[in-house]
Amino acid sequence: MSDGPVFPPLLAGAQADDPFEQACAEARQGCDAGLVLYDLGPSVLQVAIVFAPEVPLAQAMAMLPLCAVGFQNALGALAPPEVGVHLAWNGDLRLNGAICGQMRAAASESDPTQVPDWLVVAFHVKLLPQNDTPGDTPDVTTLYGEGCAEVGSVDLLEAWARHMLVALNRWMDDGAGPLHKEWTGLAWAMGEHMTHGDLTGSFTGVDENFGLLLKTDKTTHLIPLTDLLEPAS
Repeated sequence: MSDGPVFPPLLAGAQADDPFEQACAEARQGCDAGLVLYDLGPSVLQVAIVFAPEVPLAQAMAMLPLCAVGFQNALGALAPPEVGVHLAWNGDLRLNGAICGQMRAAASESDPTQVPDWLVVAFHVKLLPQNDTPGDTPDVTTLYGEGCAEVGSVDLLEAWARHMLVALNRWMDDGAGPLHKEWTGLAWAMGEHMTHGDLTGSFTGVDENFGLLLKTDKTTHLIPLTDLLEPAS
């Protein structure tokens, strides 16, 4: 029988059928920051965490790439050394080039200049193939399919929590600079063409608030990270 995850002192964990939706509901009810809800499903790991930002939403959205970097650090420490983990600006988690999961976020506030009451960041990662013919979807993969069969969901969740807290403490002490540098080094498709909404151009980087810099023939567009926020239903 496997034990449940053990979290660092600043975090409180609980199981949930739908971690993202329940975390948003708990946040609306005024739960403490640091609540981590999770679903250790047999084929998909789902995780959500509640933050209580003290800065405007534009800056608080750094928690999205921060949690993604925490995931990369955690899986990088557990997976075989030949496994490459990259982070896409839109939240895709990529393993050896293929999508293995997704980051998402919701907040009490949509105005980037206002301090939100709460911010929820969540992710899911596919552990096992969803069907018997994974070759039919070459751009989608799983931990099992990329040689990470020995990486357990509990170990990955615990490692993510630890690495996320390290990144959070560094962000609070040193600002966004170190996180910006680390995330940029892990960014997927930097310098390549990409499409966001009705814009297609070259992904040249991100600004100080992790807004997407998309260069077209005529100009460079800035798409704020708040564009990725989902409605808090």
